[in-house]
Amino acid sequence: MKIIITGGGGFLGSRLCDQLLQRNSLCGQEIKGIILLDAFFHKPSADPRTKQVIGDISDRDTVFSTIGNDPDTAIFHLASMVSGECEERFDDALRVNLDGGRHVFEAARKCSGLPRVVFASSIACYGGLDMSGKMSDLTKQLPQTTYGMTKAICEMLINDHTRKGHFDGRSARLPTVIVRPGKPNAAASGWASGMFREPLKGEPCMLPIHRDHAHAMTGYRTVIDSLIHLCELPADQLGKDRAYVLPAHRVTPRLAENVLQQIASERGLSLGPIDDAFDARIQGIVDTWPQDVDGTRALGIGLPHPPELKVIVEQYLEDYGNP
Repeated sequence: MKIIITGGGGFLGSRLCDQLLQRNSLCGQEIKGIILLDAFFHKPSADPRTKQVIGDISDRDTVFSTIGNDPDTAIFHLASMVSGECEERFDDALRVNLDGGRHVFEAARKCSGLPRVVFASSIACYGGLDMSGKMSDLTKQLPQTTYGMTKAICEMLINDHTRKGHFDGRSARLPTVIVRPGKPNAAASGWASGMFREPLKGEPCMLPIHRDHAHAMTGYRTVIDSLIHLCELPADQLGKDRAYVLPAHRVTPRLAENVLQQIASERGLSLGPIDDAFDARIQGIVDTWPQDVDGTRALGIGLPHPPELKVIVEQYLEDYGNP
């Protein structure tokens, strides 16, 4: 089987690639090669089974040549501009997130056979309602950000392409994924990882939102497992709506600080502070996102529930080292 990962140079894309290489199979077939498409890569791949393609997801020719026409193909479409960028750069958001998605879907449609396409959507698809309640797959989508709008449209495109038999599509509606290593990015949810990552390094985290504001979060290991499991499920188990919101925890900065203190006490760490640095723009974006989600439908098809928050943070320390 040939696998393509758009956004393959990013955090989730590179972790997905590593896990697939370790498995060496997908959907019961041996993985012949993995092509990673992204605008840039932090380092070259050391595994000969991978090929890195530097290119723009909004360039149709690049996408079509990367995906090709192999009959046994699986595509993980992760490439995307993040939320904060999309609010500031509307035209670029449409070009990358919407046109880029359409290019991926049209290229999949041209493939021989019936390729599986797994799309990384977002709970930013929700909005315009009381966000304090649980959002489910049955909740109306009224995204209040450009980022969420592009994700919702791509979900609908996947459902329609699948209905027409163009390809076998599936969408995972991701909660905020923690803990991302490295430097903060332009995502409006960047604080969610920062309030763990920076204090664990002994550095301050400048918190732009209210300490009691809840947000739906999950761990990156759980997300990778979910993407792979969703890809491998037989089509007849998925129904007509191919989009599944992943289970998540309801997390506040105050809860995060309590978990950090537990871990610091057990490991003898000196934590950096979480300092209030309220940003009305960030809070305004986050206010439109769910505080909690109902992943019952995803659990019903075997997608995993994330471990408790403390375990998610410990997994990050295990994977990226003690500070």
